[in-house]
Amino acid sequence: MSIALDDPTGIERVLVVTAHPDDVDFGTGGSVAAWVASGVEVAYCIATDGDAGGSDRSVSRSDMAATRRREQTEAAAVLGVEDITFLGYPDGRLAPGLELRRDISRVIRRFRPDRVVTQSPERNWQRIAASHPDHLAAGEAATCAVYPDARNPFAHPELLEEGLEPYSVPELWLMGVELPRSAEEAAEMGASLRALDVTGTFEKKIAALRCHRSQVGAGEQLDGMLRAWLGHAARVAGLPEGNLAEVFRVVPTA
Repeated sequence: MSIALDDPTGIERVLVVTAHPDDVDFGTGGSVAAWVASGVEVAYCIATDGDAGGSDRSVSRSDMAATRRREQTEAAAVLGVEDITFLGYPDGRLAPGLELRRDISRVIRRFRPDRVVTQSPERNWQRIAASHPDHLAAGEAATCAVYPDARNPFAHPELLEEGLEPYSVPELWLMGVELPRSAEEAAEMGASLRALDVTGTFEKKIAALRCHRSQVGAGEQLDGMLRAWLGHAARVAGLPEGNLAEVFRVVPTA
């Protein structure tokens, strides 16, 4: 099996849209580090503050939200990202409604990215944790923001009143997608998939994830777990044994 590798030539800005703090680091942290290292400006749009995260019931939900914003800001700095928009929707109750679509469209029109990366709006039956309902909602809303909302001057007219002109996103990438299970499936899906070799940025991905202390503790389990996931993705992508990869579905937007 073989999947084409990403070529960031001509890509100046990438916007990553996720449901929760830490989603970006689990789903695309190695790729973000690689893009930043190649000179790409990366920004995050995070729909919730993750206030339903953690297991300590003695921590107030407002304190948890503040903690998770702080952890995500630290994690972003590890990967070289400074531009973070927290939309503040309730964790665990995200829905792909018009308000969320408008708020993501606002960030798209402001940042004007060459590529939007978001969570897949389709359930992954290979790995159900990738398909938290908030993930599906964020992916659906971001997809709707890419097309048609952000490019349509008559969608969300209040954005025009804010001075934000319509913008057409050239590329939409989905994370957390099902991987091909055979050479035949890979050949069928190959044109719509892209892989990034993140072997060289894996340690940065781990360091970013360890910033999310309220969720992963000391993070002792992260290295083995992620090497297994990303190693499998690398094998599917046709990379040499021992390499690590993140794989995305590329959706045409024209």
